[in-house]
Amino acid sequence: MRRPVLLVVAHGSRDPRHAATVHDLVRRVRSLRPGLRVETGFLDFTIPSVKGVLESLDAEGVRDVVALPLLLTRAFHAKADIPAVLAQAPRRMRIRQAGVLGPSPLLLAALERRLYEAGLTPADKSSTGVVLASAGSSDPEAIAVIADIAREWRHTGWCAVRPAFASASLPRTEQAVSELRALGCARVAVAPYVLAPGFLPDRIARGAAEADVLADVLGPAPEVAQVLLERYDEARVPLLAAVGA
Repeated sequence: MRRPVLLVVAHGSRDPRHAATVHDLVRRVRSLRPGLRVETGFLDFTIPSVKGVLESLDAEGVRDVVALPLLLTRAFHAKADIPAVLAQAPRRMRIRQAGVLGPSPLLLAALERRLYEAGLTPADKSSTGVVLASAGSSDPEAIAVIADIAREWRHTGWCAVRPAFASASLPRTEQAVSELRALGCARVAVAPYVLAPGFLPDRIARGAAEADVLADVLGPAPEVAQVLLERYDEARVPLLAAVGA
């Protein structure tokens, strides 16, 4: 059975840390699935562009591609930007857009990994309030997903979990930190629910100034790489069935 190429579609950023983190994540994906061809394209600011990668693959004779949005929620980029770019692909190519990464229990595990790396221990959970800090969106579906994740995560033993947003929605990170202080949590930790550094993650970090712990972005956590491969596998089976491979 032929394996479609996995095209990881990242947003892109003027901040060079963003592309570096995306490439680190893609390298981890390759290490988990030797033999799978994985390419990276960016929607904006960074090269190679998604369009450029697809044209190069077409020139090589590649026909089957799974395009995987490097996004944690299904908002505007997943619903509009990425489909529009994929629609411009060479006509000979068969492209299936995979689902976004979240929500997933593996992402919750990655969030906890980052909190423990920042200094917390499992014994701290019951006395620690956590701010689940995302980039934010004007899409109600995306906001609802973040709220649902916060509720689910709270049931794993944390003192409390509050969602926060760096843009478009409220509360901001600093407001959520204050809420958890007022609630009586012995310590407050901020867990950025973002994949790579950049402008909005930096805003989250500034909002965490009064917190006790600030975790790193999810980045190339092994759990994130595993989710990428799960989404790829979910998308590639219908694609192969459609072409009779």
